[in-house]
Amino acid sequence: MVTVNVGGLSEGVFESELFGHMKGAYTDAKVDRVGRFELADSGTLFLDEIANVPPGLQTKLLRILETGEFERVGSSKTRTVNVRMFSATNSDLALEVEEGRFRQDLLYRLNTVEIRLPPLRDRLDDIPLLARHFLGEHKEKYRRPIAGFEDAAMKALRDYSWPGNVRELDHALERAVLMAQGNQIKVEDLGLRGGKDPDGRLEDMSLDEVENHLIQKALSRYGGNVSEAAESLGLSRSALYRRLEKYGKYEE
Repeated sequence: MVTVNVGGLSEGVFESELFGHMKGAYTDAKVDRVGRFELADSGTLFLDEIANVPPGLQTKLLRILETGEFERVGSSKTRTVNVRMFSATNSDLALEVEEGRFRQDLLYRLNTVEIRLPPLRDRLDDIPLLARHFLGEHKEKYRRPIAGFEDAAMKALRDYSWPGNVRELDHALERAVLMAQGNQIKVEDLGLRGGKDPDGRLEDMSLDEVENHLIQKALSRYGGNVSEAAESLGLSRSALYRRLEKYGKYEE
C-alpha cells in the first residue's frame, strides 16, 4: 500500500508526485521518477486530505481514476495502472461541490463506498484505548518510563471535546509524555484547554451537559448568587442545590 497526503502537495509538485516525471521535464528533474500511482500498480493507493486537491488538477486525477491512464510529466507516452484507491477527508465534500471547490464528477467517482466516522467526542469508549496506544508509541519513541495515567488524567481525556479528533489526542499524548515528571500521566501534563468546550454547540452536548452548562452560565451572570441564579432558571433554591450536588459543584 502506498500512502500520500495530497493536501500537503503544492500545485508545482502534484503531478510529479502522483504521476512521475521524465529527466529534463523541468529544471530540477535530473533523472526519471516513478509516481505514486505507478508504485501502487496492482496494489492500493491511499490519498489523504482529498478535498485539498487544487481544482485545476482534479481533472487529471479524475482521468486516471476512470481509465487508469496517465502520462509522466514531460512524456507523451500513455501508461496504464491498475490501482485500488481509497481516500479520506475531514471536509464535507458535498458542501465543497456546492461551493465550487470540488468537482462533482470526481466526488461521484470517489464515493463508491462511503464510511463516515463519528467525531471522537461521540466515541467515548475509544478514548482510553487510543490514549493507551499513543502513550505506548510515544514513551517508546522518547524512552520515557511512564506506566500509565492517573485516574483524573483519564477522566480529563474523556471529558474533553476533542475538536481536533484523533490527531489532537495523539499530539496531546506526545506532549504529555515529554512533560511528565513522574511515572504516570497527570492532568497538567496533557495541556488541555479545559474540559468540554463551554461554548460548544448544544446539539453536540448530552442533556446533562446542557443543563450543567446553563446552570454555570446563570451562576456566573449573578456572581455566584444561588437564589438569583435559581430564579432566572425557573428553579427553586433547593432544586438548584440538588443539581449542583449532582454535577459535583456544591458540597455541604
